[in-house]
Amino acid sequence: MPPVETLIAFAVATAVFAYIPGPALLYTAAQTLARGRQAGFMAALGIHVGCYVHVLAATFGLSAIFRHVPEAYLALKIAGALYLVWLGIGLLRAGPEAGLPKVAMKSPRRAFMESIAVEVLNPKVALFFVAFLPQFVDPAASLPVWAQFLVLGTIVNLAFSSADIVTVIAASAMVRRLGRSERAIGFVKKIGGGVMIALGVRLAADRT
Repeated sequence: MPPVETLIAFAVATAVFAYIPGPALLYTAAQTLARGRQAGFMAALGIHVGCYVHVLAATFGLSAIFRHVPEAYLALKIAGALYLVWLGIGLLRAGPEAGLPKVAMKSPRRAFMESIAVEVLNPKVALFFVAFLPQFVDPAASLPVWAQFLVLGTIVNLAFSSADIVTVIAASAMVRRLGRSERAIGFVKKIGGGVMIALGVRLAADRT
């Protein structure tokens, strides 16, 4: 593995990237506000699972395709943006009755599946791993380069997920303070839907 000083720099950089508020944390908060604490945790788990697709792609060099084929990057980015907007519109149209137990039982599973899709359809995550991980890989180490990619990528993913969990706890505490009235439930659902739509528009408009 890389020298200790390199690993320390990796740990610091990972913590900074994980805990600075960004689209992933906003998305997790939106799911929690709209569907509750359990759905928020399932959304965080879905993002975690989906992120391993990008970790594996970076490990085996597949993410580099986005650097050399801009059309592929653009197509995946637009697909991800449209999916986020579609999810947001669905939450805006859902009334307070979506908080009833029968529907709520389905929401965590749905949040999990939707979150996997959102993460996989975000090419910026793929490019992040391609740009970030090689800085901390040591080709001269006894551990193969692909294994170093896999280990470091897993650590990054776990760090990001820890930040998502903190976000879920904070957002669910906010929901509890708002109370359980139908008006409050409808309000937080609209906030969650609005955040998802804003994230979709931001992803589509981002030219980086």
